[in-house]
Formats: sequence, C-alpha cells, structure tokens
Amino acid sequence: MPLITRIELQLQTGEQSGAGTDGDVYLGLCGREFYIDSSKDDFGRGTSRTYIFGDENSDRNVEHADFNDPTTHYLRTENLEKFPVYIRFHPLGSNPRADRWQLERADVYLNGSEVYEWSTFGIVRGLGIWLGTHAGLVVHLARHIDPIPPRPPVKGELAS
Repeated sequence: MPLITRIELQLQTGEQSGAGTDGDVYLGLCGREFYIDSSKDDFGRGTSRTYIFGDENSDRNVEHADFNDPTTHYLRTENLEKFPVYIRFHPLGSNPRADRWQLERADVYLNGSEVYEWSTFGIVRGLGIWLGTHAGLVVHLARHIDPIPPRPPVKGELAS
C-alpha cells in the first residue's frame, strides 16, 4: 500500500457567537497528531480554511511544516483502519473554561484521492459541535464509503 504523501484538511468554524478560538487544534491520523496552524488568523468565527500537509515539493501551507510532514513518518494507507481519525482541541490560556471552539465541519483527503476521505458530515453538519474543557476536546471523523457528499473546493479559503 502507498505512503501518505499529502494530507488536505478542510476545517469550518461555526458562526454562533463565541465560535472562534485562539486555542490549538490537532488532526489525529495513522497513530500520530498533526498541528494545525497557518500564517492566517485560524479558527475565526465563520471561517473555512484548507490546510495542506506534505513533502516540501507539494503546495503545503501549514506552519511548522517540517515537523508535520506525513512523509517523514512513513505513514502508510494500510494503517488507516488501525487508528481513529479525529480533531482535537486544546484550549489556550490560564482559564481553559473560558476558551471553546465550535467546529462546523471537518473533511480530510489523502494523496489527492477521493478513496481515502473522512468527515464530520452526518455527525455535526448543520449544528456544529462545541469543543472545550466542559464540552469534550475530541471529535472523531467518519470514513465515507457511499454516498460521498460533495467535496468543497480544495484550494484557498472558502470564507474570511
């Protein structure tokens, strides 16, 4: 089975009051975590961003890309079923009860393929899910088999 050379993660933050955060967010995949950060103001209320992790020849756009490169860990697609795929939120600051985040949707695509795809679609779509100290810090993503909902655009921001 092939190595995982590219991870595309699309995250959409909810639009309710207080939905945005400055906390840290991680993607769990194949038994390891990837730190989600870019040069933009990530996880703002109503924003949607695409994060690309991969080797230096790809169009990766994440901060700390070398530490979060799936190719340096030799992750293989055959191990995808052995570990859950999830989003984990880590509140920021000395008062973690005050920091929470509303995740509207998360979509994960591997190696530019529709074959390996996970999403919160059908789990939190339309309602969002609050993550925080008193709401839980992790949401697991479901693998799409059939039918696959329409894939949002791959590159760029969907909203500011």
